Amino acid sequence: MIKVVTVCGNGIGSSLLLKLKIEEICREEGIEVEAQSIDSGNAVGVPADLYVTTKELSSIFPSSANVAIIRSYTNKKKIIEDVLPELQRLANK
Repeated sequence: MIKVVTVCGNGIGSSLLLKLKIEEICREEGIEVEAQSIDSGNAVGVPADLYVTTKELSSIFPSSANVAIIRSYTNKKKIIEDVLPELQRLANK
């Protein structure tokens, strides 16, 4: 199972919507995922296989972290384009 953490500034709205979209995409693709939404201030301390956030917030993570940068928190098509290849790579490990 892939552990995904979605990250936004406050961890309430945008990252929760993104978490739900990622869970939906994974169900459709048959990828087992455990997703959690969190604020940027606490995200680095939460272990994950993949962190998903915007370019602006990606710099909070160390270079060793696996980070997928999204262009939209809500647009499913863009989320699929930005995140699905990495989810598939992790699922096939």
